[in-house]
Amino acid sequence: MANIDHAPSRTMLNLLHVLPAFADESELRLNAIVELNSSTINKYELITETGHLKLDRVGYSSLAYPFAYGCIPRTWDEDGDPLDIEIVGVTEPLVPGSLVEARIIGIMTFDDGGEVDDKVIAVLADDKRMDHITSYEQLGAHWLKETQYYWEHYKDLKKAGTCRVNGFFDSAEAVRIIKECEQRYLSTIEASLVN
Repeated sequence: MANIDHAPSRTMLNLLHVLPAFADESELRLNAIVELNSSTINKYELITETGHLKLDRVGYSSLAYPFAYGCIPRTWDEDGDPLDIEIVGVTEPLVPGSLVEARIIGIMTFDDGGEVDDKVIAVLADDKRMDHITSYEQLGAHWLKETQYYWEHYKDLKKAGTCRVNGFFDSAEAVRIIKECEQRYLSTIEASLVN
């Protein structure tokens, strides 16, 4: 688990700007901040300036998230937010706002109304039930269909046809995209941080 070496403060420590993306790159372990659990239509989002969770919206339909969901610290995707992460196979609800270590098993590239909004696919790193899962392909054909269906239809009642899954890729491609998002964070966000 991440060792947070930070002096006490009267202000809240924002994990998004303190923790590295990788907990252990050689083992494909990421730090992830949980935003929501599966089976909810409420979309919580991390406020990047403060680190607090905010109810961003209530889903437009009864189509609930089929996985736990969050973001990766010190990354910045092309949509102007931290890189997203789907944490699959979670057996017990996670606490929104908490920090978990997740192991990369792939990535889904995604177009959300013309914006790149990719999703890293991962399992909890310390869940022995998931040790055998090393690739998103092991989740099965139905999982792929369900995930693609969710992302391509979750906004249908708002504006149908605006979301498209471009594809599912392996952990090597996920690492490449994460590193790209780390660089984008350094060049666009890091310089603007105050202390």
